[in-house]
Formats: sequence, C-alpha cells, structure tokens
Amino acid sequence: MKIETERCVVRPFEQRDLDAFMIYRNDLEWMKYQGFKGLARTEYEEALLGLQALDNGVQLAVVCRRSNALLGDLYVKQEGDTYWIGYTIAPENARKGYASEAVQALISFLAAKGAGDILAGARNGNSASEALLRKLGFSFQGEADGEQIFRLDLARKEREI
Repeated sequence: MKIETERCVVRPFEQRDLDAFMIYRNDLEWMKYQGFKGLARTEYEEALLGLQALDNGVQLAVVCRRSNALLGDLYVKQEGDTYWIGYTIAPENARKGYASEAVQALISFLAAKGAGDILAGARNGNSASEALLRKLGFSFQGEADGEQIFRLDLARKEREI
C-alpha cells in the first residue's frame, strides 16, 4: 500500500524508519494518549517489518516526500467493510497539518477500496485528536474502554456529494 499526498508518502515501514519511530513512540509524555509504545527495538521490528495484513492491523509510515524523513505513522485494521484507523505524528512535526493530510488521503484510499465506515478512537482528554476527527467529518458515537469512538459513514458522505 502506497499513498501519496502533496507533502507526504504513506507506505510500509522500512528498516531506516525505526530509529525515528522509536524516538517518538518511546517518549511516554508525548504518547500519553497512544498505545503501542515503550517497546524494545526487536518488538518494533517484528511488528513493523514483519508480514502484515489489514485484518490483523497494519502500521504505515508517513514520510516527507522531499526528504523521506519519518513524520509519523498511521494504523489501519479492516473488519469487513469497516476500517479502524489511528494516527501519530512525531512531536517536531505536530501542528503542521501532516496528520490531517495523511488521514484524509487514507480515507480517500479506503473509500476507493469500498470501505463503508471508518472508525477511530480518541482517548479521553486528547482534544487535538478529537478536533482532527471532527474536522474530517467524523461524528461522535460513544465511549468504550476510555476512548471516545468516532465514525465516518462513507456511504452517507458519498450521498451528500
């Protein structure tokens, strides 16, 4: 899977991405609202570089088109025609629109693949994530396991266009 935007490329992780990934994923203050953190290099290598399938969940690198530097990552898991997504941007790349750009491109990619709904969770207190989801057209569905669950109904969005 490879998705290109004006400033970013979303692609599978490569060995060269791991050092930058570990820096922000192991920054426990920055990652206070995220899972998949604080692991050893070998655990990240196995999860990111091993065989991945959408029905088990896939972590994708978000890299700068010009420099190929890692900006953050996306998560996608398929459950029928519903997809769960997640996103993380490295702190030095925060508040520059990369998350919005990459997630919007992912949504367009999944819509073209026939996705019906896209779901995303935002841990309670993560107002930046909640704002991003609302900006992208997601609606609040409820809470589960300490997360606010948001849904984007792609069939409804398509009817509105």
